[in-house]
Formats: sequence, structure tokens, C-alpha cells
Amino acid sequence: MIISLIVAIAQNGVIGKSNGEMSWHVKEEFQHFKNTTLGFPIVMGRKTFETLGKPLKGRLNIIVSKNQSYKTLFNDVVVESSLDKAIEHCENINSERIFIIGGGEIYKQAVSFVDEMIITFMKFEAEGEVKFPKINNDDWNIKKLSDHELFEIFRYERKN
Repeated sequence: MIISLIVAIAQNGVIGKSNGEMSWHVKEEFQHFKNTTLGFPIVMGRKTFETLGKPLKGRLNIIVSKNQSYKTLFNDVVVESSLDKAIEHCENINSERIFIIGGGEIYKQAVSFVDEMIITFMKFEAEGEVKFPKINNDDWNIKKLSDHELFEIFRYERKN
């Protein structure tokens, strides 16, 4: 199973606001996110899920929450108590790939072991308190996938 992380990062490192909100809305970048993750399980923290307000269609939505009694109104959403348990769940259902979609705390845990990262670098700074963790580019093979007016997309593949 390939464990992927997908994120959009502003020029100042911001990925969102501490209340879970997105710091920008760029339709073309959202479309890239949807096209990339469609059909695969997505793993996210509770705040990220609550900001979305509902499960994203066409994907198994898995929420990571330390709160053992956390429940959602949606029957088709899986809640796990840790990122490890969320990954284990995906292994048990034989997923070929999963996407870790945030937020900040989940990214901090995941960046050390994911197989690849799909990173959108926005061409502007943004307001927000949540930043993407520092990474060492020497650990990755980096390939530019596409260039757009407001962002560029790169694939980071972990070196063996």
C-alpha cells in the first residue's frame, strides 16, 4: 500500500487556520485535490473533518481523534484513535493507496514515514497559524508535475 500525503502550502508555509479553516479558495487547486484523491481512502484529523462539515464523496473518509467517544452523524465515516490505526484499517481493506489530507498535527506525525507527498506550492502568502512541518529535501526525489497561474504541483517520492 502506498501512503501518500497531499497538501497545499502558501509561500509563507501556511496550510490553514488554527480553527481548521482553509486560508484560501482556489477552485483549480481544489479540482486537483479531488481528481488525485478520488477513489482512495482519505485520512484526516477531527478539526479538518469538522471544517469540511461532511464526508468527501467517492472516498472512504477516516477521521483520527484521540477522543475515544467521538462520533459523527455519518454512518459511512470511520473514526480511529490514532494515525497508525487509520493506516492499519486501510491495510485490512486492501487499499492500494491512501491519502493523508491534514491537518497540521496529522501532517507532523505522517511526514516522517509517508512514501510520497503531492505538494501544491501556492504562489502567494496566506493568513493562518498552521504551517507544514519542515522537511529535508535530500530525503526525496522531487519532480514538478504541473505549473498553473496561482500554484505549482510537485511529487516528492521518498528515497530508499
